[in-house]
Amino acid sequence: MGILSNLEPREVFHYFEEICSIPHPSYKEEKISNYLVDFSKERGLEYYQDELKNVIIIKEAAKGYEDVEPMILQGHMDMVCEKEPDCTIDFEKDGLSLEIIGDYISAKGTTLGGDDGIALAYALAVLDSDSIPHPRIEFVCTVSEEVGMEGATGIDLSMLKGKRLMNLDSEEEGILLVGCAGGCSAECNLPLNWIEAEGETLELVVEGLIGGHSGAEIDKGRGNSNILMGRILMEALAVTPVFVAELEGGNKDNAIPRETKARVVVKDVEAFRKTVDQSAKAMREEFSITDPDIKVKVKAAKEKVTEVLDEVTNQKVITLLNTLPNGIQTMSANIPGLVETSLNLGVLRLGKEQLSLRFSVRSSVGTAKKHLLQKLDFILRQFGGSVQLHGDYPAWEYKKDSKLREDMVRIYETMYGKTPEIQAIHAGLECGILTGKIEGLDCVSIGPDMMSIHTTQEKLSISSTKRVWEYLLEVLKKK
Repeated sequence: MGILSNLEPREVFHYFEEICSIPHPSYKEEKISNYLVDFSKERGLEYYQDELKNVIIIKEAAKGYEDVEPMILQGHMDMVCEKEPDCTIDFEKDGLSLEIIGDYISAKGTTLGGDDGIALAYALAVLDSDSIPHPRIEFVCTVSEEVGMEGATGIDLSMLKGKRLMNLDSEEEGILLVGCAGGCSAECNLPLNWIEAEGETLELVVEGLIGGHSGAEIDKGRGNSNILMGRILMEALAVTPVFVAELEGGNKDNAIPRETKARVVVKDVEAFRKTVDQSAKAMREEFSITDPDIKVKVKAAKEKVTEVLDEVTNQKVITLLNTLPNGIQTMSANIPGLVETSLNLGVLRLGKEQLSLRFSVRSSVGTAKKHLLQKLDFILRQFGGSVQLHGDYPAWEYKKDSKLREDMVRIYETMYGKTPEIQAIHAGLECGILTGKIEGLDCVSIGPDMMSIHTTQEKLSISSTKRVWEYLLEVLKKK
């Protein structure tokens, strides 16, 4: 028996546990994609699998629903893979180790992948049932959503008949999402020059931050370990020569980084340690609410480095880390409380040839996103660097007239005696891309309560999963 076998709804949690047992990181979705194909073959369902490994599964309408407009269910099969430093799981080979604590499911030492494994579980439970009333179901499951929505960009939807789409990639019950930011990944590169190292080699670590989703949780004020590392190096450089030899932080541009490591060579070890201690104390006070467990550690390196950045390059790297924008840039003037434009320095890597800084850039206003990208490019060119853009995707604009939204509001009010919230979010959803592929597409995004997605603290509410399942069935049932 599985860990989740006694949970309700059983069919949903059965498939969720199966999905969690199959490795499915971004760009490595072949196993989960083939699992969806095998599922379709075993049930005689019409399916399509493209070269990218996107999968579409079609189930014809239940009896009595032949004349009802088809419904597209949509989600993505990849997950953000983050783990604790002592976790031994290999995301490309191993399944997750699930646990239940109260009303929540989580994964031991790793992200859970409820974003967006729950979409697959909901859809497969519908597709596997012979008793659920529903119109023609067209399940669209994409790859590489978490790294730039490349699956949605490349997928062919010409075989679909539906003009209504429920995206199952939201993380808060009782909220109908009807718009989202557009975005892209921006990779900033700076060429490097090296010299022979002279001085004491020290290891510097910033760790213990909470991190989070760079869209949904960028407004929480949490620390970014890459940015904080740059700040520490700048403050230390003001009191003693500090030369960078190694620098690494974060794994995904769309996850706020929790840990950054550096190796540096310093002239005055005591002055360096004192300055770092002062910086750490200040950071603990500043982030006492958002990141109460922040730690900054300095220790002598077991092995001395032989090369460090030369003085000019070293100054450029540290200055760049303290010059580039990060976090919220603009709040929406139209929707109170909504972040309009932001960016997140999610990945920092010092290679032999160049420094690479990868940002997730988001905005619900196209011109604002363009301006922010121009600013990054302008700054990098002043330092002798360059910017490359990847995975550009459009915003999902609010649709004034939406029959699907109106129907879903009425159904929610009937079931729960209250009106759901209608919101737009700063995080990216694939609806913006898909509406560009199907003329007149009407979209709404829903999902159960999930907390701390894209972090090792991610958890999925069991009771909320059940309620959203019941709500989904009522929406499908409507004629």
